[in-house]
Amino acid sequence: MKKLLLILNPIAGTKKAAKNLTEIISLFNRAEYDVRVYVTSCQSDVAKAVKLFGKKADLIVCCGGDGTMNETVTSMTKNNLKTPIGYIPAGSTNDFANSLHLPTDVVKAAKQIINGIPKSYDIGKFNEQYFCYVASFGMFTKTSYNTPQNIKNAFGHVAYLLGGIQELSSIRKEHIRMEIDGDVLEDDYLFGAICNSVSVGGILTLNPDMVDMSDGKFEILLVKAPKDLQELGECIFALTNQKYDSKMITLRSGSNIKVHASADMDWSLDGEKQEGAEEIEIENLHEYIQLMH
Repeated sequence: MKKLLLILNPIAGTKKAAKNLTEIISLFNRAEYDVRVYVTSCQSDVAKAVKLFGKKADLIVCCGGDGTMNETVTSMTKNNLKTPIGYIPAGSTNDFANSLHLPTDVVKAAKQIINGIPKSYDIGKFNEQYFCYVASFGMFTKTSYNTPQNIKNAFGHVAYLLGGIQELSSIRKEHIRMEIDGDVLEDDYLFGAICNSVSVGGILTLNPDMVDMSDGKFEILLVKAPKDLQELGECIFALTNQKYDSKMITLRSGSNIKVHASADMDWSLDGEKQEGAEEIEIENLHEYIQLMH
């Protein structure tokens, strides 16, 4: 019988995964999987579960939000595991899952894993850390990890937008020098994202036709710091209407990115806080994970 490690974050989103745990296990049992369930209680538990039980598993399924998925992929990468992954999205925004068109119903997502095939996708390396779909800085970045879980549960994507508006009064511009496959960009920016996704924080979206999650390249979105209200309005219009030909927006593709920035500028990796550094190397790890769907 095949062995399956199911890592469950019981407090993700509206706790819908925990409510359906029995049915999810039953589905995997009927598909001839011997299921070991590891319920997390703190952030380090995902790494512990992967280290203890990952090597013996034929399939590793994580059930939670994008943060849980990030921790699973990071832990597998650090343990040199290439085991196929199943993702049951149960978080508040599920940007990564939305980009993959995974079901938001946890039972349907489990069925899709059972009936699916492994497909290869890129991930990113951020110095010695990893991310599945986005590394971002600036406006909206703090919102992704500072918004309380109960607010996320109640309002979903709207919570991020409300949090972002609250940041405007204290937002700071960031002076960034960025090398994208050898080309250099340098300016003051309000926001930046190196992503492999069509959605960032439930607010910023890219045209799906522009994003290939297994092409070995990231999409790099940079928003210049506006000098006045007119430029601020242009930024908002460009982002909400996907008008990336604006002078305030830079949209590029690239595989290797070097960032020179203030060391005290925090980042967000898949919605989780990441401390910055003066020099950061971001590398696309082409087709590094195998995801069942």
